[in-house]
Amino acid sequence: MSRVLCRLTDIPDGEGKEFDLERGGEDDEIFVVRRGDRIFGYVNSCPHVGTPLNWVEDRFMTSDKTLIMCATHGACFRIADGHCVAGPCVGESLRSISTVVRDGEAMLDKDKGRGDQS
Repeated sequence: MSRVLCRLTDIPDGEGKEFDLERGGEDDEIFVVRRGDRIFGYVNSCPHVGTPLNWVEDRFMTSDKTLIMCATHGACFRIADGHCVAGPCVGESLRSISTVVRDGEAMLDKDKGRGDQS
């Protein structure tokens, strides 16, 4: 079973959008980054110290929109796999959330579980 997060068009291309989810009895803050017709979802927690990546609502990207950036320590992560390429947690990765786009909707794909993305 999948859960609709929003319309794909609600996320500007090259930007992110955050969501609060209750999953498995736990509350998760997640975010989704849009690249064209694809989305990439992650738990909103830096692997360095566990703080949210954004300090302003829906602001997750570097100024050139090529990387996800942690506002706390400046760590930078690849969009496609969440791997840290710069900053204090180089080599670590964001925790991915399974996402998919269907019929123009950004969705949490509960059938896939963590780690698989569309």
